[in-house]
Amino acid sequence: MNSRQRRGVILLLLSVLCALGAFAGVLSVIDDVRSKVGPEVTAYRVRADVAPYAPLTADQFEKIEMPERWLSGNAVTDLAGIRGKIAVTTLKKGSLLQSDMIVDQPALQAGQQEVAIMIDAATGVAGKITPGSSVNVYATFEGARESDPDQSKIIVTNARVLDVGDLRALNPDKDDRGQRLTEAVPITFALSTLDAQRITYAESFAKRVRLALVAPGTPTTVPDKDRTYELVTDK
Repeated sequence: MNSRQRRGVILLLLSVLCALGAFAGVLSVIDDVRSKVGPEVTAYRVRADVAPYAPLTADQFEKIEMPERWLSGNAVTDLAGIRGKIAVTTLKKGSLLQSDMIVDQPALQAGQQEVAIMIDAATGVAGKITPGSSVNVYATFEGARESDPDQSKIIVTNARVLDVGDLRALNPDKDDRGQRLTEAVPITFALSTLDAQRITYAESFAKRVRLALVAPGTPTTVPDKDRTYELVTDK
């Protein structure tokens, strides 16, 4: 091997050593960054401003991943924690959701009372109504006389659900309304005195009581002309 070849081999070896050194340096930097940043965890960011005292729902927040060491100890990492909660102040768009931003939703407000009724499991909740939901309550009544048409009425609007009980088996004998209920779910509402009377009357005398889940942002009232439905007047 002549001198030129020896120089070539030496340069090649030096190049390999430099490459290995550079690679080791990159790995060292990556390891250092990982040690400083740490593992990533789930957090939730506010999609749009949320007004104070507004009930919280999962669609108001977006899931993100961020380093655990940068997350405050009171950050919310599981949206199950917002169930039955309200915002204590305005939640600004883009801010991270933290437990000190929310509190339990008051069970009752001034002038309200708790009222629980049994709702037919087959037509009532279908598993989608949970504590904190708002519902419209529909009731179907037979005509007072044989010649009178049956009517479907919205008897309560935006009733706030406090609790949804467990499915219960009922006596299959007919109840006072001529229904044959075999399974029902106890639903507890926060209602004014008048609405409590309406819903209690419907449970006792209506052929059927049905709940309709109200989407967030829906107007809180229904015009009188839209509260009663008769098939004969449907055009």
